Amino acid sequence: MNDRRPAIANWFVRWCRRSWRERLFLVGVWIKGLDGTLEILGGIALLTVSPSLVLRTVQFLTQDEITEDPHDLVATYFLHLAARLSVSAQHFMALYLLIHGVIKIALVWALLARMLIAYPIGIVAFMGFISYQLYRYTLRGGVGLLALSALDVVVVVLVYLEYRALRQRRGAIGG
Repeated sequence: MNDRRPAIANWFVRWCRRSWRERLFLVGVWIKGLDGTLEILGGIALLTVSPSLVLRTVQFLTQDEITEDPHDLVATYFLHLAARLSVSAQHFMALYLLIHGVIKIALVWALLARMLIAYPIGIVAFMGFISYQLYRYTLRGGVGLLALSALDVVVVVLVYLEYRALRQRRGAIGG
């Protein structure tokens, strides 16, 4: 009798056979892929809208909070940020998000394809992102930058551990 389980069951069995390190690596890499996709979409959105539309949208989205509490920290921060947005700043942010997103998506693809060279490149790239995020934190503050940097540090450690394990497996097979 032919044992043909549904694809989801096969995926689940393979998932359960993986080590915790490998599972965490895959989850971390997929999160970076989602992050890269959102950055690309955000970059495209920034290129296609005007700063005045951004301001009007932020005003619309924060009007209830401002009505309830005119000193609401988050709402006033976003309003202040949107009000200071210039076309050149918007284009810089769009370009930054697009480049950042494309690099992440390329690295995620290469890491999921188990391309050995992608691991050290990914570590260096993610460390560069962490460095820039911490630099931005020293200028502007923001818990989000620290949280993003902490996630990136975890992903760097997982990429390193997976790289080391992959090299050991390939060495054992070849030797």
